[in-house]
Amino acid sequence: MKFQVGDHVEAIDDVIKGIVQAIDGNTITIETDEGFPLTFEASELVKVTADEIASDLSNQRIYSALQEKEAAKKPKRILPKSKKERIEHVLEVDLHIHQLTNSSKGMSNYDMLTLQTDTAKRQLDFAIRKRIPKVVFIHGVGEGVLRQELEALFRRYDNVKYYDANYQKYGLGATEVYIYQNPK
Repeated sequence: MKFQVGDHVEAIDDVIKGIVQAIDGNTITIETDEGFPLTFEASELVKVTADEIASDLSNQRIYSALQEKEAAKKPKRILPKSKKERIEHVLEVDLHIHQLTNSSKGMSNYDMLTLQTDTAKRQLDFAIRKRIPKVVFIHGVGEGVLRQELEALFRRYDNVKYYDANYQKYGLGATEVYIYQNPK
């Protein structure tokens, strides 16, 4: 059988498909569908026609491609937000150390904890000044040291209430603070 560079071929004794890249006498180098170059004797390969390649697509793959195309055409139904969701402003503060500094190299655990609590205090004071009603502090799960420090900080304020943040959105590693705008 005569092969030419660019022909689609399959190995006779193996499940290997590819395209002919080079022909050196009776030795043929192909690039497999996975991108690997392999060398075969001409007697070990068979040419595959375009019709056989097209028939290789299973009905299931064709059906799933059509389903994806139909799904892309359908407009996404957007549920209207409730009045509370439209007006509610929430400040999110991520207290993970890599969010607060470029490098924590050379910082002790005390230094990192101090930076995190100072940032939390500064952001809470900012929210009180700007009359932002809710602040979510993302602290992560860890051993709970930062969480305890945050709770100690929040207890110093008379006009705040704190509780675990929305589990679906933040998981266990966040605390939400509600700031009363008219403290008595």
